Amino acid sequence: MEPALIGTRLASAAISPLLKKLLVSDGPGAGLTGGARAVRLSSLVSFRGEKRTLTEKDVRKLAAALVERSAGGPGEAPFPADETEAVAHTLGTTLLALGDLDMDDVQAVRLGHRTLAQRLRAAAPAPDGLSTDSVLYLESMTEWACLHILEFFTQRSTFVARSLVEQTRGQTELIAKIDEVIRRTPRADGRDTEFERRYLSHLAKKHGRLTIYGIDLHDSSDRWPLDVAYLSLEATGSADPADRPHPQEQDRTVTRADLALARHDKVLLRGPAGAGKTTLVQWLTTSAAAEKPADGMGYLHGRVPFVLPLRALTRHGERLPSPEGFLSAAGCPLTAPEGWADRVLAAGRGLVLVDGIDEIPEAERGRAREWLRGLLDTYEGNRWLVTSRPTAVRDDWLAPEGFTELTLSPMTGAEVTTFVRRWHRAAGAEAEPYEQPLLDALRTAEHVAELATNPLMCGLVCALHRDRRGFLPRGRKALYEAALSMLLSRRDRERDMGAPSGLVLDEAPQIQLIQRLAYWLTLNGRTTLDRAHAKSIVTEAVPAVQEASAYDPDAVFTHLLHRSGLLREPTADTVEFVHRTFQDYLAAKALVDRWDIGVLVRHATDDQWEDVLRMAVGHARPRECAEILRELLSAADAAEDRRVRLRLVILAATALEHATEVAPEIREELLARTARVIPPRTVSEARALAAVGHLVLDLLPGPEGLSDEDAWLVVTTATFVASDAAIPYLSRFTGHPSLRVQSQLVWAWFRFDTDQYAEEIIGRLDQAELEYTVQTDEQAAALVRLGLRPAFLDIRAGLTERGLALLAPLLPHAKLRAPNDT
Repeated sequence: MEPALIGTRLASAAISPLLKKLLVSDGPGAGLTGGARAVRLSSLVSFRGEKRTLTEKDVRKLAAALVERSAGGPGEAPFPADETEAVAHTLGTTLLALGDLDMDDVQAVRLGHRTLAQRLRAAAPAPDGLSTDSVLYLESMTEWACLHILEFFTQRSTFVARSLVEQTRGQTELIAKIDEVIRRTPRADGRDTEFERRYLSHLAKKHGRLTIYGIDLHDSSDRWPLDVAYLSLEATGSADPADRPHPQEQDRTVTRADLALARHDKVLLRGPAGAGKTTLVQWLTTSAAAEKPADGMGYLHGRVPFVLPLRALTRHGERLPSPEGFLSAAGCPLTAPEGWADRVLAAGRGLVLVDGIDEIPEAERGRAREWLRGLLDTYEGNRWLVTSRPTAVRDDWLAPEGFTELTLSPMTGAEVTTFVRRWHRAAGAEAEPYEQPLLDALRTAEHVAELATNPLMCGLVCALHRDRRGFLPRGRKALYEAALSMLLSRRDRERDMGAPSGLVLDEAPQIQLIQRLAYWLTLNGRTTLDRAHAKSIVTEAVPAVQEASAYDPDAVFTHLLHRSGLLREPTADTVEFVHRTFQDYLAAKALVDRWDIGVLVRHATDDQWEDVLRMAVGHARPRECAEILRELLSAADAAEDRRVRLRLVILAATALEHATEVAPEIREELLARTARVIPPRTVSEARALAAVGHLVLDLLPGPEGLSDEDAWLVVTTATFVASDAAIPYLSRFTGHPSLRVQSQLVWAWFRFDTDQYAEEIIGRLDQAELEYTVQTDEQAAALVRLGLRPAFLDIRAGLTERGLALLAPLLPHAKLRAPNDT
């Protein structure tokens, strides 16, 4: 019901006095004199303060009177009669929230009655169990009440004076800001403004859609609007001592990855393949280009993005570009006015997104860092993001340049659930029956949950679950094999495409040909190659592949490029895999087919080859698998640097899970060698050990006989093992005296099953000095259920109004850190 319609049921002369009782009157002793001073809403309401004239009970009676008068007029009642009491109670609660809004009267009037009503409804608990008609009535009634309340504000004797003062102050601040912008911005003609408009529009279109692998088998599109598909993930990093609200603050912080640049001007973000690094770059780009950024992304408004994928910039070993070459090097077809990029960066308006340090050869990364240093020294005030796989560069690689290092976290259970629901909604009605069974499997089947840890793998799991009518392959190698089958041979058949390219190839010959491209790229440390070179590689291989040899090599190459689903053309003259993971998988297969074991072992310390080597163990037959693992251990024995030894041993141990069959003596030797590097010495070593998986839990010692430092590091290792199997081990440390150890246990709660972790760990910790991080409504409910009274609460942005309401009884007892503080 619109406010105007409610007004036809209520005479303003009859209802205005009721609403006016909510507000105090002008006059001596009201504390409202002084036209230049802002007046908070809490001091304007009559049910707050020492001289209040209404109680909460009175406000609720007033709300009941409003409801009675509006519902009692002629015509159909606006809501069911049996909900009258509940509606009146909810309206009273909403009106009481007027005293909780953090604004003054001038700000309230500036908002307008509709926005003020939205703020009131957000500040009050959401109505529970009411019909749609009742909810709509309450929305309209609140707007109507706000219209009258704002009218009262504007009639106050001091309001006009305060409005003029606020207007003058605002104009003064605006003039100062404009003067500063003019001072910092070199003079340029109107061409810059027009070009930026076209450039931002181009970026919004280019990066505004996201490929979700595997949903295009039938009538659904495999490209989603980014604002629908994007899932905000969390990133962790070491806490800055200056940011800790008290000495007991834990050693790591958690933040939304897309908000990291709101707090830090320069960020180095690490994450494994498929973790969402490039998608984050797309999201930041489109957020900066949008006229109305999404919630929380307004801090990028006015920034000009420069997207710099290093794999494309150094395809031929070229020299990295200066700002004037940013656009052409990144494949932007627009031509900027001369000096435009320099003017943007010199004014500190740039958002520089350097994607994929790990996707250029290791020998070129030092040159890339010097290039980046040169830009940083020249252009101050911009925001910078550099992405990389976790082990591509050392921990302090960009620390001297002031970069904050963060690592993308694996998807939490709640994030996986959100992704699965969105995926099935996008995939259409045919996929709907498979949504809940998959969610059940993710909760109950560990082998399924272990696969769905990042957006890429989660999308593949969804696609395969639907494609195979609820059956999922076990293990990562089997998952990739099924995905390749889905993309190479089933996609066109399922979509009744026939043979659109004029030829028919089974998946085996397609794999044989495409893996030649993967082999060349990996051997040369590249992820992109020239289209002409890719074509020559395929042309040379076609005669030896019997099923393909009957076709023209050019037609075969065109078919692979356009129909395989594995390749794409980022520009008109280049070719790359749709995701690095598929390149690694097929390169590993090619290396095993050729049995280039020497090549594998020689590159074992190169981070670009880590996944290739693990997958090679999965492709290898038992005797070949044993040989690869023994060669890795021999290389570890020969290494003088402890970090290299650790890397090789951990690599062999993590490769073990991919093996289809391995001799018991090899497995035992690997576990024994892993035990020699325990406990870890640094957080980086702890994470490397955690990558071994749940097997490492049987090797971790303690808590008896460990120093506080060693205890913290083994607990850190266990908290990064992505399995609830870590909970029993972690529970052994709940009585540990080190606050650092207990803080790590609290911080890791979001990684595990909420209720099980709460019962076995959270409820057994000492609450005296510990800060409890609460990120979800489920965690808030668990704290209340356990009867805990934490001394410190760190409330994260994931909490809804329901979660905050659950925490309300705990708030008087705890020191708080709000979401915006992190």
